[in-house]
Amino acid sequence: MAAASKSAATSASARTPVGARSRAFDRAALSERLLAGLAALGLRASLAEPLLAFLALLVKWNAVYNLTAVRDPGQMLTQHLLDSLSIVTPLAERLPQRDGAPTGRVVDVGSGAGLPGIVLALAWPQVEVLLVEPVGKKTAFLRHCQAELALTNLRVAASRVEALSDAQREPVPDLIVCRAFASLADFVVSIDRLAGPASVVAAMKGAWPGDEIAALPCPWAVAAALPLQVPGLDAARHLLLLSRAPRSEQVDPAGRRASGTGPTSYQK
Repeated sequence: MAAASKSAATSASARTPVGARSRAFDRAALSERLLAGLAALGLRASLAEPLLAFLALLVKWNAVYNLTAVRDPGQMLTQHLLDSLSIVTPLAERLPQRDGAPTGRVVDVGSGAGLPGIVLALAWPQVEVLLVEPVGKKTAFLRHCQAELALTNLRVAASRVEALSDAQREPVPDLIVCRAFASLADFVVSIDRLAGPASVVAAMKGAWPGDEIAALPCPWAVAAALPLQVPGLDAARHLLLLSRAPRSEQVDPAGRRASGTGPTSYQK
């Protein structure tokens, strides 16, 4: 698989005009914006370099393999990196801690291009992160990133989450997260066997997904809803924390019971 990843990377490089890559990826401008975003989110500036390295890989591979519909590096920075970074602080405090830093195990379901999983692995070096993705070209990219970014805390499972082996399911995750995944109902059904009693189950959504919440199968419900502020993005974003609980415990960001208010607007 490492050889296949290397071959795919070489192919991506060979088929992408060098001039186009250099014009599209203005590292200095992107670095300035990323540093400002990290500061706004209260995250350490030292994350900028590895995140830019990840972004460069995503831009390069996306030109050939269509990993994401977002193609402009500046838009990728905002809509993918900063968007994924917006959940770091609210979820870090819900993970086990060691020496003042998050630890434990995270599973990113339907990771796609590694969002938010690779971002979380960079932000939380003491956390083991498993990226679950069934599409071959995407798992090749994820493994290439794992090697290029030297992410020793990252694992990739070329599988649907329902088909994970017993060994891949253990230990029970402290956090299960998805971004731009299917409906909430499909998400909780797919991870029902994976989630333990103490697992935090989190779904990143755009506009308030009232219809999806209403369709959640019992006993799943929204236990908490956190509005997210993504630097440079003027769009609704919510982090929904799900649990096996009575339907009456569903809430919206203002603390009221959910009542469908419109479709989600996430883009892979």
